[in-house]
Amino acid sequence: MSSDFESYEQDFAVLTAEITGRIGKVPKLVGDDKKQMVANIEKQLEEARELLEQMELEVREIPPQSRGMYSSRMRSYKQEMGKLEADFKRSRIAYSDEVRNELLGDDGNSSENQRAHLLDNTERLERSSRRLEAGYQIAVETDLLYTALVRPYLECCFQVWAPWYENDIDLEGHEEN
Repeated sequence: MSSDFESYEQDFAVLTAEITGRIGKVPKLVGDDKKQMVANIEKQLEEARELLEQMELEVREIPPQSRGMYSSRMRSYKQEMGKLEADFKRSRIAYSDEVRNELLGDDGNSSENQRAHLLDNTERLERSSRRLEAGYQIAVETDLLYTALVRPYLECCFQVWAPWYENDIDLEGHEEN
């Protein structure tokens, strides 16, 4: 049983070395070459997972007194597998302008287009701000005119017609009838 485990270990070591070498090449590739390399690495990672499952089954069949040593080796292989998968994910997107362009829709002139769009929006915002300031200025002038011209006449009228004076109340009562 341990000989099967050791042969799986050797296969796993060879496979992880191949995967590591290919992962290093992924960021430098573009287009179909990159897609093909990614597909190959995914297949190899699946093979490595299957090898780990086979190794786990072998460890379960090993007698309990010597299982501890194999269990610790399995933990380290699983950690290595996790690290390989994380490296693979990073390599697919790291240093890759193609993926960035796919995500952002970058066509090379994007930064110039974005800059022009930003300048247009800034200009529109400034025009709107000037209109708001002009509107506010008109409101302030209207309030000043009201205070200077209309309000004194209203105050005068209010004092002339005060219903709490008896004469005004009598006049009001006669008009209603």
